[in-house]
Amino acid sequence: MSDAPLKGVRVIELARILAGPWAGQLLADLGADVIKIEKPGSGDDTRQWGPPFVSGANGENLSAAYYHSTNRGKRSVAVDIATPEGAETVRRLVADADILIENFKVGGLAKYGLDYASLRKLNPRLVYCSITGFGQTGPYASRAGYDFIIQAMAGMMSITGEKDREPQKAGVAISDIFTGLYAVIAIQAALRHAEQTGAGQHIDMALMDTQAGILGNQNLNYLVSGIAPIQMGNAHMNIAPYEVFPLADGHVILAVGNDGQFQRLCALLDAENLASDPDFATNPLRVKSRERLRAELIDRLANWTKAAFLAACEAHAVPAGPINTIAEMFDDPQIKARGLQMQIADRDGTAIPAVRAPILLPASPLVYDRPSPRLGEHTEEVLAELGAKAGKELDEDQ
Repeated sequence: MSDAPLKGVRVIELARILAGPWAGQLLADLGADVIKIEKPGSGDDTRQWGPPFVSGANGENLSAAYYHSTNRGKRSVAVDIATPEGAETVRRLVADADILIENFKVGGLAKYGLDYASLRKLNPRLVYCSITGFGQTGPYASRAGYDFIIQAMAGMMSITGEKDREPQKAGVAISDIFTGLYAVIAIQAALRHAEQTGAGQHIDMALMDTQAGILGNQNLNYLVSGIAPIQMGNAHMNIAPYEVFPLADGHVILAVGNDGQFQRLCALLDAENLASDPDFATNPLRVKSRERLRAELIDRLANWTKAAFLAACEAHAVPAGPINTIAEMFDDPQIKARGLQMQIADRDGTAIPAVRAPILLPASPLVYDRPSPRLGEHTEEVLAELGAKAGKELDEDQ
């Protein structure tokens, strides 16, 4: 078994809240040494974004659950970059780093000498990743970016929620999280380029770009038809039946993606008339006649229980599933079998809950040996490393 994929890679994280820290956390999972720079006294804003808060063995407040969702595996260094000494500390760290992640407003780090143009002079191979709401260019570049607003502006909310009801955002900050993921992809590509050429580059990641880009088939539905998709609740614009259906004791998801699956659904429901109905013969016809099809299926499902229907669907190879709460999700045997839920021991023995990254690399497994750091927990450690490095360089120069 080899080392983690990014062992030996050093990341300086000048980021807070979600998108930047999400990227930093995944890089840490992949084995990178991620040094999180935090403001003394307060640190990352999400440390206070609770309740709930994690309590230490002695009752100490170890920060909000939100913070722990996106900061495991890192080392925290508390320095004030607004001071000359703090900015110089970061520059010294960057001089020997591979990657820097920041999510300040466009140009916000220039006054501290921590912008890409300044730092590339210290470290030409530096991969410098900027994450902002709207990117480094364009008429909105100077605006602050918030996931909720981005979901609205980039089309997500126009297709989320029930028809003729208030538009809805997703239940998690998807533009932040997806931007963090795309940032890791870009960082690894740029790191590969730097290893081959010795030249780093400035990565420009924008929440708006990401949210627009991940609309997938809905984007092409519009670009091909000229008709903007609308809110359809749980229904699918391109497939039917593919939505939530009520049963005698609750609701389930039915996701019939092809004609064979539809025929098998009709067989388990003993609905030969639906199977032979010309309006339901193909998926395009079922989409066209979705309202009548839904009414027919609701009538036939009324007396089924969730357990019986899901068992019948599995037996007939018809895609269907329960609608779990998050508690039920963590109790699902598949989630348990895959080991998604973890605990990582804090320095005082406190078990910090965590969810592993959805990546399994058997030859070079990810690492989960460090919980989210306490504010400034590693300041002395990292500064001592800088001092030792400076002393070694002085000895070599003499």
